[in-house]
Amino acid sequence: MTKLLYIKASPRDAASRSVAVADAYLAALRAKTPDLEVDVLDPWTAGLPEFDGDRANAKLTVFGGGTNEGAQASRWDEIVAIAQRFASADRYLFAIPMWNGGIPYKLKQYIDVIHQPGLLFGFDPEKGYLGLLANKQATLVYTSGAFSLDFPSPAFGVDHQSSYMRAWLNQAGIADITEIRYQPTILTADPEGDFERAKAAAAAAA
Repeated sequence: MTKLLYIKASPRDAASRSVAVADAYLAALRAKTPDLEVDVLDPWTAGLPEFDGDRANAKLTVFGGGTNEGAQASRWDEIVAIAQRFASADRYLFAIPMWNGGIPYKLKQYIDVIHQPGLLFGFDPEKGYLGLLANKQATLVYTSGAFSLDFPSPAFGVDHQSSYMRAWLNQAGIADITEIRYQPTILTADPEGDFERAKAAAAAAA
């Protein structure tokens, strides 16, 4: 059985174009993979913990080879559980709208919670960061209102969306990455036609 974690970074539900394109990918993948197990995570409703002082201190304790105790241990156990849900998946599907050139803050919060030493990455003083997630695949659906790879930057925005996601996934050990772009969604002469073509491309990518 293949387990896919579907992370919906848009809070717009049925109105979200990134979610609609990702849904088209998922529908095609389900048709080809009958034993696919899908776990859906909505960072807007998941009740993610704040990465506060206790949690930051817990991370640094683990990074330094120490053992958390008391409140820090409880905070760390909470982080471990959330990160293990991510690490247990074989595949990942992200629906990611562009916000101010980057990713929505709830997705960033989720990444900040799960990207932890000993869970998603290791560290070698000579070699640097080492990804701990092996044999994983990620599909990322990007949308943006005005930005497009075909338009010059920074007049219509700068792409910190895909560059950040690739860098983070690579650091976690995930190198098999498929990117699906529906950009722009607004600054186009044929938004509905582009939308249908984006969904078709997503289905084909599956």
